[in-house]
Amino acid sequence: MARALRTLTQLMGWACVVIGLFHLTLGNAALPGAGSAGPTVDSWGRFMGAAFVGYGLAWLWAARQRPIPPRAVRWLAGVFLLGGAGRLLSLATYGRPHWFQIALTVIELGLPPVFFWLADAEERIPRDDRAGAPAVH
Repeated sequence: MARALRTLTQLMGWACVVIGLFHLTLGNAALPGAGSAGPTVDSWGRFMGAAFVGYGLAWLWAARQRPIPPRAVRWLAGVFLLGGAGRLLSLATYGRPHWFQIALTVIELGLPPVFFWLADAEERIPRDDRAGAPAVH
């Protein structure tokens, strides 16, 4: 379980950093259908891209800890779940977005329970038995 948690946490971190840099660099061009949205949306999107880079770095920080801190994973996964809930709210308020946004919503709602489950499994392992944990005497 510890290896799965570490691998998934690293993958999540790198994915967020790359996606964030993509949005930071491309602005409106990074959003399907937003190419003509204007400077306000472009400014907001680039700012959010930078924030997403920071979010990814937090995942990578968690992945580098020995053992991975389950509480940090739960908080980070909770933020991701909140993003998916925001997309559902947008769907209910404004209707169906671009198909890619629907795919992202599925990921943002489906992946956090996996992280919660893995974090819980990691926490149930006695500290001395966790991968890379120093023995406590």
